[in-house]
Amino acid sequence: MVLLTVIGPPFRGWPTSEQLRAWLQQPLTEETLTAGLAIGAWLIWLLVAYTVTARIIIRLRATTAWLRRMPLPTPLQATASGMAGAAVFGITTNTVTTTSPEPPQPAPTGTATFHDDTAPDDHRDQAARDDGVTVAGGWLPRDVAEQVTAAAALVWLRRRRDYQPHPTHPDDTDLTPLPPTVTAVQAALADTPTPPPSDESAAPFEALPAGGVGLTGPGTLPVGRGLLVTAILAGQRHSSTTLIVTKATLALLLGPAAETLGRRLPLTIVDTADDATQLLRPTSPVAGEAIPGQRQGETSSGHGHRKMVLLNGHDGSEQQMKHLAETGTATAALVVILGEQPDGPNWHADSTGHLRDPHHPDMPNPRLCVLDQIATTDLLAIIASPDSAPPRPDNGRPPLPYAGPPELPRPRQAARHEPPRLSIAPRQRLHLRVLGDPQLLIDGEPLTIRRSAGLQVLVYLAVHPTGADTARLTEAIWPGLPRRSLTGRLYTALSDLRSTIRTASDLPVIDHSDDRYRLNPAHVEVDLWGLRTAIHQAAAALTHTSTAWQTVLDAYPADLATTRTWPWLDPHREATRRRVIDLCAALAAKEPNPHHALQLLQDGISIDPYNADLHRIASRALTDLGRAEGRATALPPTAR
Repeated sequence: MVLLTVIGPPFRGWPTSEQLRAWLQQPLTEETLTAGLAIGAWLIWLLVAYTVTARIIIRLRATTAWLRRMPLPTPLQATASGMAGAAVFGITTNTVTTTSPEPPQPAPTGTATFHDDTAPDDHRDQAARDDGVTVAGGWLPRDVAEQVTAAAALVWLRRRRDYQPHPTHPDDTDLTPLPPTVTAVQAALADTPTPPPSDESAAPFEALPAGGVGLTGPGTLPVGRGLLVTAILAGQRHSSTTLIVTKATLALLLGPAAETLGRRLPLTIVDTADDATQLLRPTSPVAGEAIPGQRQGETSSGHGHRKMVLLNGHDGSEQQMKHLAETGTATAALVVILGEQPDGPNWHADSTGHLRDPHHPDMPNPRLCVLDQIATTDLLAIIASPDSAPPRPDNGRPPLPYAGPPELPRPRQAARHEPPRLSIAPRQRLHLRVLGDPQLLIDGEPLTIRRSAGLQVLVYLAVHPTGADTARLTEAIWPGLPRRSLTGRLYTALSDLRSTIRTASDLPVIDHSDDRYRLNPAHVEVDLWGLRTAIHQAAAALTHTSTAWQTVLDAYPADLATTRTWPWLDPHREATRRRVIDLCAALAAKEPNPHHALQLLQDGISIDPYNADLHRIASRALTDLGRAEGRATALPPTAR
């Protein structure tokens, strides 16, 4: 339309027969060449116009389909028309916040959603505010989320304690990742400041009326699951908190997992409301049965002891429910009925966890933890005591950073027509340090990497020398989030990382080929790769074992990314540590000098003071040396 309006068509009308005969006799004239060039320019212009139009139509269709699938938080937020216009014209808009108390809808399974608009771009979806963290299937208060991360840390400490070093066939089958909801909570709290500690066990007791309350509304069961998890977590930290739940209520909240999971949880399961009433009394009529969490000689009305009873309206008659509520009031216990309570306060619970007293609408509406069955079982799995014979994963061992010979990167092969460039020394020396605080050093000077995702990419590729594709990187850095929304974020992090490195060095650090990223071993040194080589050489050494072991100690100054709490790190960090203590146990076993063997074991205990097997072997070595009385003082200070 612009050409037709401003310039006009390339020629007017069709050529006459006389013009055609003249063209056949002399085709290359100034007039015919001009006409041919004009027609070619027009065809190119039409091709460009068609391409632009087709791209706009495709973009509009994709945007429309995305808007249909995108869950809107509320009808008042971010209208679809405004977002469509921003998507079409590529305008970056700020997040619109409203005063509506309704939180965003749950994200996909295992996804953590965050609410800190002032966080850096990397953590806008991974920085929890002080009020709580939204995960797939529910919402957790900040205190509860921190207890979940503490419970996850205890899982890894138990695995460290129970591992038995083996020089040739290490057993790493217990290094399975934690459930998706747990890793989502860990990712939400990773690299975020921790608020001052608070008495989190008092939250449900202070939010709900004294004595007891009945919960009604669509959020009854989600709030009940949240109370179940909150009370159990509080009991893990404060032994004065006890949870009593009926068998039917546990099955209602957990579904099929109630039978197998319930017997492994630190709670008291009763059959009826009368049984719960008996347990609330100062002296239980069940002979010889101690109330869980209660110290010897302490009654249920003892100072500081809190009890919570969780049941539903079908666990007893109306008279039994009244009796239970009266006993709860007399003993300062909290009785929560998932359903309407006869002759008692009944609060309405919505699906977001907000509670409302219909008789006092002006009172503040507290918000409690809300969870669905999947999220609840995920969180309870890290609290429950392990089975006597835990099942082995069907897919074998998880991918670990080292299991056997070192996995060393190989430099790219030079093209056939290019001579090798091995004799050309780089102008700068790049060293990636991932043991301890991760840093990229250029000529010995640390380079500031602004985005946490960029630093995670470097550490992840150091752990996986053969490289990783886009899917594995995004799943590790942003656990649970849909990949289609993360590819662009990964490209942004990589672009910013390359730009940061380019300002200080012209050497390419990350290679990208066939959707696979890997560190360039010709330009960057990694301390983890050197450690793997040292372990492999020390394990194969027949002589000079002390020197080989000292080389390993020098190459292992600290744990893998010890200052970081990224969820994907835990299996690799533990596996790396295990390879070091495996070598320690192997060298100590074949060391003829018992004093040198004891020194090796002491070094291993300094590396992993939680490993019970190393302590057992060291104690036996002390006994063999006739120093049984000095076992407590002969071990390193960190192990005692």
